[in-house]
Amino acid sequence: MTKEYGIGAATNAGSHSHRTAVLTIILASYLMIVLDISIVITALPKMHHDLGFSATGLSWVQNAYTLAFGGLLLLSARAGDILGRRRMFIAGIALFTAASLAIGLAQSASWLIGTRVLQGIGAAILAPSTLALLSANFPEGHERTRAVAYYSAVAGVGASIGLFLGGIFTDWLSWRAGFFINVPIGIAMMLAAPRYLAETEKHPGRFDLAGAMSSTLGMTALVYGIVHSATTGWSNPVTVAALTAGVLLLAFFVFNEWRAEQPIMPLRLFASRERVGAYAARILFLGAMMGFWFFITQFLQGVSNFSPFEAGLAFLPMTLANFAIAIAVPRLTRRFGNARLLAGGVTLTMIGMFWLSRISADTLYVTGIALPMILIGIGQGASLGPLTAAGIAGVASKDAGAASGLVNVAHQLGGSLGLGILVTVFAAAGSTILGDRDLLAHRISISLTGGTVMLALALVVVVMLIVRPRKAAEINSK
Repeated sequence: MTKEYGIGAATNAGSHSHRTAVLTIILASYLMIVLDISIVITALPKMHHDLGFSATGLSWVQNAYTLAFGGLLLLSARAGDILGRRRMFIAGIALFTAASLAIGLAQSASWLIGTRVLQGIGAAILAPSTLALLSANFPEGHERTRAVAYYSAVAGVGASIGLFLGGIFTDWLSWRAGFFINVPIGIAMMLAAPRYLAETEKHPGRFDLAGAMSSTLGMTALVYGIVHSATTGWSNPVTVAALTAGVLLLAFFVFNEWRAEQPIMPLRLFASRERVGAYAARILFLGAMMGFWFFITQFLQGVSNFSPFEAGLAFLPMTLANFAIAIAVPRLTRRFGNARLLAGGVTLTMIGMFWLSRISADTLYVTGIALPMILIGIGQGASLGPLTAAGIAGVASKDAGAASGLVNVAHQLGGSLGLGILVTVFAAAGSTILGDRDLLAHRISISLTGGTVMLALALVVVVMLIVRPRKAAEINSK
């Protein structure tokens, strides 16, 4: 591991305090990315009003970011191998920070979506370096399990904290403040990185531009086709053309990766059933969770008449439960094993989502929203760490960057694809006999039921591809 990444050698030889500083920089930078995904969600109703988005068009505030993020992650991971991970780390923070400033200054819907794309590109450059540097600095075993648990806690708890902060900024200041706050944080990380992060060894190679473009355009076309069908129907020529283009581009991407001399997504990463299960389950899990965040904030503000601050505060039970479980993941993993903990976490999340999907315009917050949120928070806290560990399990050092990028790809594109599907479900769940408030609650209920189905599928994947093979291996080893 230390041979592959120069920083690993530097850190292993360094002090515990230096390693702590490295982990702090990695986690703080990743937190900035994760916060930005969720901090915007509480502000969506206000953005809808201020910039004139349509109901389905509003989903592109998220999808423009996550598609650019997820689509370019693999190319950026490869670029880190060739150009150096610290260089990519700093470049990613710089672009992310500049784009955040531009978003805060946005005066139209098109301006906002365009700058969200740039911000997603910055996140794509930054994110692979964070997880790859973490893998390089912490050897496989207890230390890496603990570091990955913190990393995953940032992914889960950061999303919940972002909802809370987004509510505070939107209600007390402006939705723009949630983006402006990235500027001083980004500058601080750019100054700290050269001091604490050693540059990694550069490896000559080629950029798989055909793979990067086909995967990004393919996923964008697929999500666009799904969202477009919500207003025009599945037989609309534009919908059919977008879906067809998406499928063909993704098929070409797989073919290209099979033939490419230096692919951005080596197909050998899928040789492990555990890793395949982790990627598939993560896509389904994040699809359900992105729908949960997107629709519940609209329920709280559009049906329950919460202010943005109150809506952000309403997520606090989930945040606290998520944090408590996430930091206990190393201990829970030692007791139950990674696979069993993951299965239990997905099960609890599914139960919480099903409970939440029963909401109506008359649902009380404490019994109908807060309690199922606690279950969802516990489940998410117990799931993301084991999913991350399973996604990089047994990966050779030469594939560390690609595997790290693929974990993040599954995270971001799963959210985009899932939200696109659930927005379509939302639009289709109409009724002429309901008033506006009841209709919104009904549509959100149906959408969350769709999220429950996604989690049920994720549980099936976890049991079949992760739990059962692990159990069989344990029996054979005795």
